Order: sequence, then structure tokens, then C-alpha cells
Amino acid sequence: MRSERARLTALYGGLLVLAGALLTAVVYLLVQQGLYASISTAVTTAVPAKELKDLPTAVPRQTAAPASPSPLPPGVVQGLAVTRTLSDAAEHAALNRLLAVSVIVFCAYAVLSIALAWWMAGRVLRPVAVITETARRLSGENLHERIALEAPPGELKQLADTFDGMLGRMEQLVSAQQRFAANAAHELRTPVAVQRAAAEIGLAGEPDAGKVARIRAKLIAVADDSERIIEGLLLLAASEQGLERQEPVAVHEVAREAVGALAGEAEERGVTVTVHAGPLTVPGDAVLLDRLLHNLVANGIRHNVPHGRVEVRTGPDGITVSNTGPEIPPDTVHVLFEPFRRLTQRHRHAPGEGAGLGMSIVAAIARAHGGTTAAYANGEGGGLTVRVTFPGDP
Repeated sequence: MRSERARLTALYGGLLVLAGALLTAVVYLLVQQGLYASISTAVTTAVPAKELKDLPTAVPRQTAAPASPSPLPPGVVQGLAVTRTLSDAAEHAALNRLLAVSVIVFCAYAVLSIALAWWMAGRVLRPVAVITETARRLSGENLHERIALEAPPGELKQLADTFDGMLGRMEQLVSAQQRFAANAAHELRTPVAVQRAAAEIGLAGEPDAGKVARIRAKLIAVADDSERIIEGLLLLAASEQGLERQEPVAVHEVAREAVGALAGEAEERGVTVTVHAGPLTVPGDAVLLDRLLHNLVANGIRHNVPHGRVEVRTGPDGITVSNTGPEIPPDTVHVLFEPFRRLTQRHRHAPGEGAGLGMSIVAAIARAHGGTTAAYANGEGGGLTVRVTFPGDP
């Protein structure tokens, strides 16, 4: 049998036919055991009492004593023999009739049971067929479709709802990947176009030494920008793949090192950075955790206001980085963790401006360590608070 419906039909039909056969056999045996006594009683009752009374007088008297005395008169014995013969004939006829009717009814029952089993199997497997057809029809263009199975609560309903949830997650993932690919292509195409323009226009004719030096500096700056983008993309891809090695990492020490590495940039921008390094040890990759903290602190410094503040806290409740800055609409905070997403339009090759990968790398590294990332707008005062929690944190 090649289909689940045929297998279920064989199972259901076999069980129904077996139950019918057992029921028929039990009825036949029960009727057979009590049938002779019932027929004998009915035949004896049906004989008129007067005939039984007059039967002995019709028998000729015996002048000599019988060789062996009989407890019953000869007429009564003859009547009992006739009654027994009639009862046996009626029993055989009734049993034969019962058997014939039972076989006919059983055959009709078997056919009806198989048909009913086929229908029941189709009804049971209908949600599976709907799920299979939907899965076969889906592609990147119609991931928005859902099964939306209308059925009473049960295992198949739960399976269909789970499949719908999986489709929703796949749709989000595919959309994010498509946006990521488009944005990455755009970000990488821009520096290539700048390099080409600088080479074609800046070096046209007979450039002097000063012009060559300016073009050289421009090409190097654009190459550095491209290198940062590619490095960020590679780091993001590595973070999404998970951890290759794990070791206890003192995150509070990593936080101090990250703040120290960015102290010069913070001083240049007039931003004050404070660290409250409570003990926090996380099993993971020290290099990735260093990049996570570096991105958080750098984001707080670069997206701040003059004489602003950045506060870094570590402890049992995870990592919290809060900074002052421009006011952020609360409904736009969630887009910060998507690749190449910024709250403001990027100014091409502005000094110190990133590619929009920093926060997405933070979220990817946190996921690789089993943690979660959340961001909150600080309200009217402006700025952003980002919190990273790890397994075991409250």
C-alpha cells in the first residue's frame, strides 16, 4: 500500500470487519446453545392436552406382563419421539437460516465498513493534504500564504498552526535577507563608484603632484570604508553561524578595555564615558564579546550630542549601555538591530560614520552566546539605552 489513506482504510476496515465477525460468531453460538430447548418447549406446548390424555387408550392392552417394565405408557413414548424429531428438524432449519442470513449481513457489513473506513481516513488526512499542498506551492514569492486550517482543537490543528508560525518566521527571515543583500550591494557599489570617478576624473589630463596626492588620499579613504563594510559583513556572518569555541570571559574587564580603546574618540567629541564594572563572567568568545562592547560604546559616543554622556554597566543583570543624544521615536528603535538601518540618512563618507552594521552585529553576537538584546528610547531627554542579557541573568 503506497498511501497513508489506504493504510488507514485497511486498519479501520480490518478492525470493523473483525468486530463484525466476532459479533456474528458470538450471536450464532448463543442462539445454537438454547435453540433446541426453546423449540422442544414450543412444540410440546403446541400439542393439545386432550390428545396426550387420549393417546394411551388407543394403545391395545397387553395380556402378559412386559419383560421389562416401562415407566411411561407406549403412547407417551411415541409422542416424545415425534416431538424430538420435530425439534431436531426445526433446530437445523433455524440454524441454517440464521447462518445464511448472518453471512449475507456480514458481507454487506464488511463492504460498508471498508467504504466508511475509506471516508474516515480521507477526513482524518485532509489537513495533512492541505499542509502538503501548501508546502509544495510555496516559494519565495508567496511566503505570505497561510494554511489557516479550520478544524477543532487537536494534533493536526496544532501541526497546521505550527506550520503557519514557521512560515511567518521564514517570511521575516527571507525579507531580512533580501533587504540585507540589497543594502550590502548598495553600500559596496558606492565606494567602488567613488574610486572609479576619482581615478577617471581626478587623474584625467596631466595631474600635478598635489592633485595626485589628494586623489591618493581619497582612494585610500574609500578603500578603508570598503574594508570596514566587508569586515562588518564577515563579522556579522561569523556571529550568525554560532560559536566555534567557548571559554569563561570576564565581561567587566572587556568593558573597561573597550572604553579605554575609545577614550580618544570620546574626548575628541566631547563625550564623557563612565564605567560601572560589576562582576560578570560569560562563557563564550572573548573576541566577539569585545566587538559587542566596542560597538555599543562606539555607538553611544558617535550618536551623541556635544558634552554628552555614555554610561556602561556590567553585572549579574547583563550589560547596559545608556547614552544621551537626540530624541528617538520609540516606534523606530527596533529597526536599529537590522543591517544597514539608521535613524537618519547617511552622509556619504562623513568622518567617523559607520555602515549601519554595528547594532546588528551586537544582536548577532548576543544570539550566538544565547543572549537577548533590547533597546529603549530615553524619552524627552533623548538618547538610547541598550541592554544585553545572557543565560542565567534575571
